[in-house]
Amino acid sequence: MSHATPATNAERMHAAPCVPAGVVGILLASLEALAAAGQVDAACRFAGQACVSLRHDDAHGERQFNALLHRLAPRVPW
Repeated sequence: MSHATPATNAERMHAAPCVPAGVVGILLASLEALAAAGQVDAACRFAGQACVSLRHDDAHGERQFNALLHRLAPRVPW
């Protein structure tokens, strides 16, 4: 059994630059970069807005932003 941690979207995009990421992938990587730059609260707010905007038209995309939101939320400075 492998104990490797899942790659972030930014890592996946960097590892496979020839694979089209699509808008959702690009935005996920951008939000992860924003969080890594210390703007976790802003990244969570944008991820939440993306969840709301995609929930009726792109269930898979909505789940990806929801997962990002849940990964980042514990890091929000309250």
